[in-house]
Formats: sequence, structure tokens, C-alpha cells
Amino acid sequence: MSRIGDFADDDAAGWITRSPDIGIPMAGFTNAVYTKNRLPLRTRELARMVLALDNECVVCQNTRDSSGEAAGVDEDLYAHAAEWKTWPGYSPQERVAAEFAARFANGHTELRDDEDFWARCNEQFDAELLTDLALSCAMWLGMGRVLRTLDIGQSCKITL
Repeated sequence: MSRIGDFADDDAAGWITRSPDIGIPMAGFTNAVYTKNRLPLRTRELARMVLALDNECVVCQNTRDSSGEAAGVDEDLYAHAAEWKTWPGYSPQERVAAEFAARFANGHTELRDDEDFWARCNEQFDAELLTDLALSCAMWLGMGRVLRTLDIGQSCKITL
């Protein structure tokens, strides 16, 4: 049950109208993460799922991109997200993105200071893609925690 209104369990967006001056621009930012992102779709989706699991956000965990199959995004990608360190189905770039997401959520200052990570990261991402990854992770971490904390839309299955 939503903590900020009587929104239906499958309404993940109605609550934004409670703060139109902030919520509507945030919806625009969210849209840009999904429609303007330059990350390869598999890389984006793995990083997103790692944060969805960390946030324990059911709506985020159930979200799928309808164009994913053509880009090689399948249920295995999502099913093994918690095993991003060891599952052999991820590329080096996907694994670095997953590590960035996990550490961004749970050890950002250690991540900042980890020169080994940044050397590996710079082998996989140029500055533009890393910027897209960082901004995307900021949105997913923040919005996922908002949705989970306020118990909003947790029965939704969103298709992008």
C-alpha cells in the first residue's frame, strides 16, 4: 500500500503529480535515461538490474525493455544479475558496469578511490559512456529507493 496516497498497487507514476514542479522534470530525466542512453542495451540492463536487486524494488526487477531481445537481452541476463562477478554470460564491459552499479550503491567513496577499478573501467568505457552509466545509476538508485520505500507500484510489470 502506497505510503503517500491511495494509489493502486499497479500505479508506479501517479504519485509524481503530488509534486509537479519536481516530479514532472524527474519523469523527463527518467525518460532520457531510457531513450537517449548511449550504453549498449545489455550493459544498461545489467547495471539497472543490479541496482533493482540492491534496492529490493519489485517494480524495477520486473521492468523489461521491449527491444531487448533484438539486442541480446534475455531472461538469463536478468536471472544472473546477482552473480555478476562470476556468471560467464557477461562481457567484460557488462561486468564493469555491474560492479560500478553495485559499488555506487554500497561504497561510493571506496569506488572513487579504487585506482584498479578505474583502470579497468577506462578500458571498457569512454568518458561519454561512463557519464551515461553514472547518470543512469543515479536515477535508478534514487527512484528505485523512492518506489520501494514509499511502497509505490510494487506489483507493476513495466515494459519500456
